[in-house]
Amino acid sequence: MTEDSSEFRYLPAQASDLGIAVPRAERVRLPLADGRMLSALRFGDGDPEVTLLHGAGLNAHTWDTVQLLLSRPALAIDLAGHGDSSWRVDLDYSPAALADDVAAAVAAWTRAPQVLVGHSLGGLTAATVAARHPELVRELILVDIVPGMDTDAAPAILREFYRVTDFASREEATDRAQEFGFGGTRADTERGVFFNTRVREDGRVEWKHHFAHIIGHAFDALNGAKRAAGAPDPWADLLAVAAPVTLVRGARGFLHDSDAASFARQLPAAATIVVDAGHNVQETDPASLASTITDALNRPSH
Repeated sequence: MTEDSSEFRYLPAQASDLGIAVPRAERVRLPLADGRMLSALRFGDGDPEVTLLHGAGLNAHTWDTVQLLLSRPALAIDLAGHGDSSWRVDLDYSPAALADDVAAAVAAWTRAPQVLVGHSLGGLTAATVAARHPELVRELILVDIVPGMDTDAAPAILREFYRVTDFASREEATDRAQEFGFGGTRADTERGVFFNTRVREDGRVEWKHHFAHIIGHAFDALNGAKRAAGAPDPWADLLAVAAPVTLVRGARGFLHDSDAASFARQLPAAATIVVDAGHNVQETDPASLASTITDALNRPSH
């Protein structure tokens, strides 16, 4: 029997573990005006009802378990510089730049306002999309992120981890990830490495996402823009969102109590849900997150 090497090779086992039928899944691509390509995963039959945006250094497959639990038509987008989407030559991975791509994709691939879910960098991007394109968003769900968080230097461990950006094999990349404590079981780590790497023409394996190659520049640029004289209010986009907003906070995530308090003060009408999860809630407590998204999908559109 030939081994399945496709990107959907893991779905049957995941669906079986959850007692769920395997949904239809396909890779879709959208040519952008500047010549770049935006890529995404489309799950289920019918028009997407929910659009999912991952965080920095991840890709659309981080949502696989969540979308299985949703059992609703969904779109998971690879942000620019991640997954199968093109890298940006200008190195601009700010939420504002990413939001333009996402808005174009949602307009092209969906027919009704979305429940827009964004994790970390994807959450800030989602807030910008919702503020600038209210016709595309019926509800906004932020996952373990609020505006104004300090991204100085990123954790030192990430900079050290990405000192090595290519490997002789995916097994070697998995070894390094486990040495740094990333991933859960060996099988979980192998799956994450499979989705987050590609094999070059010379046979070497490299990380797919651009952040691995420019991590210092990326975070320095984000922080520099935030501290620049006359920098816009980081809360401006989120405060301009007309759709209902929910924050899902991982109890073991990156948000501090002060961040959550700022969110509650800035958006008193918004909901906050705390779950027993780390920063990547979609991976460490996908059931709770799927339940929150389902609740949003089941509410009447405003």
